[in-house]
Amino acid sequence: IWVPNIPDGSCPVGGEEANKVIKQWGKLPETDFKPRPHYDIAEKLDIIDFARASRIAGSFFVGYRGLGARLERALINFMIDLHVNKHGYREVSTPFVTRREIMFGTGQLPKLEDDMYHIPADDLFLIPTAEVPVTNLHRDEILAAELLPVKYTAYTPCFRREAGAYGKDTRGLMRIHQFDKVEMVKFVLPETSYEELEKLLQDAEEVLQLLELPYRVKILATGDLSFAAAKCYDIEVWAQGIEKWLEVSSCSNFADFQARRANIRMRRQQGQKPEFVHTLNGSGLA
Repeated sequence: IWVPNIPDGSCPVGGEEANKVIKQWGKLPETDFKPRPHYDIAEKLDIIDFARASRIAGSFFVGYRGLGARLERALINFMIDLHVNKHGYREVSTPFVTRREIMFGTGQLPKLEDDMYHIPADDLFLIPTAEVPVTNLHRDEILAAELLPVKYTAYTPCFRREAGAYGKDTRGLMRIHQFDKVEMVKFVLPETSYEELEKLLQDAEEVLQLLELPYRVKILATGDLSFAAAKCYDIEVWAQGIEKWLEVSSCSNFADFQARRANIRMRRQQGQKPEFVHTLNGSGLA
């Protein structure tokens, strides 16, 4: 259970420094003034409340106010509607807490247990991403091959204890303990999973294209992949106020790694032996 997935042969070999930018979209804005970071603008406009959220829950939590709350809700609706109406996903709503074996199924446990919020009395975990409950919707099931790909999208809050732990990107909305995210999850035939990964990436990219936000795509090197991923693309948006690229999406193919842990299979024809599906997911967006 401590052995990670095997990286796909198309991934660059090495650590984070070997990640490779494969695409950039949009022109970086040019200004005749020094742009201010989002946290300064948000406080001036009174659309994000850092101080009161910290008093309620502690450091690295935020609250939205007025137009800020409305803007967040509008963006969530925009993303969900795009994925459902144009990209063919089915919207689902799931619990925001899961049992231990559910976290194991998607690969968060046992490795990442210290980074998650745990409810000891019930041995439940707050979800770090909608990937966890949505992927496990078909736990211990056998799907009909002709129905694949099955594509879901969901909005959930996400809870992560590790926020700010690395001493960087700790101001504003970066590396916070609770954030909102729209997720895309696919269950696909093994022979189509890498083709489906490219489509998943395109679905996430279209969100930024419609919002006219410059971004770039990186393919992650073997040493920077998550525990469960066989191949992963990161999408980073240009943050003009701090002059940095910020990750807003990871699109991953897990091959049959999660399917084996969660026992998610498919049958091609009646009477044939079931096979493990391949699972994919991507932020669409965070």
